[in-house]
Amino acid sequence: MDDLQVVMPGDLIPVDSDHSRDHTLVLGPGLRQEGDQIVAIKAGMLKHATDRWWIESNQKRYVAASGESVLGIVVAKLGEYYRVDIGTARPAILHQLAFEGATKRNKPNLALRSLVYARVSLANPDMEAELDCINPTTSKADGFGELKHGFVFSCSLGLCRRLLDPATPILSMLGEHIPFEMAVGMNGRVWINSNSPKETILISNAIQNSEYLNADECQAMVNSLVVQ
Repeated sequence: MDDLQVVMPGDLIPVDSDHSRDHTLVLGPGLRQEGDQIVAIKAGMLKHATDRWWIESNQKRYVAASGESVLGIVVAKLGEYYRVDIGTARPAILHQLAFEGATKRNKPNLALRSLVYARVSLANPDMEAELDCINPTTSKADGFGELKHGFVFSCSLGLCRRLLDPATPILSMLGEHIPFEMAVGMNGRVWINSNSPKETILISNAIQNSEYLNADECQAMVNSLVVQ
């Protein structure tokens, strides 16, 4: 990562032209290609990793982007498709065969209000987002699919992105005291599962309270919660 840079809608993104000729650039949320130029379409922090560029902002409504992992709730079943609420303006669609090992005779039967951890396979501003529950690299589920038990809570989109960063301290601090499972959706939802409801609530509260704390403050908070 380079130094943080704030961009506004209409700003041109200074991508190395020599590097872009040799590599395929992947544009994430907040960026659009216009001719030979890359333009910002929303305000926020410009970030990039290897050949992927995106703008990180704390917007309230999630806008689907291809390749992002999301937590969705099944709200309807239409033929061979499920309609899934992922927090966007319109529900996304999930095909019954978009699961590992699914066939016409052997496919998951999701009930209404089921929670699924999925990947955005196709995102277009003028169409419903499409989801699947398969890792395209391995063709396996790799954690995607229906999530049972546990607890789901909502938080800011910025906090969700930080939770996916290995350098975020709160998760390792909690893991030293409490074993738990977690799935983070980039649509502002987090799923937690632990050995007891008390631990689950403690973990969810600690994560939400950590959004504006530094590492020392996070450690003090975790220590105070664990001894209670």
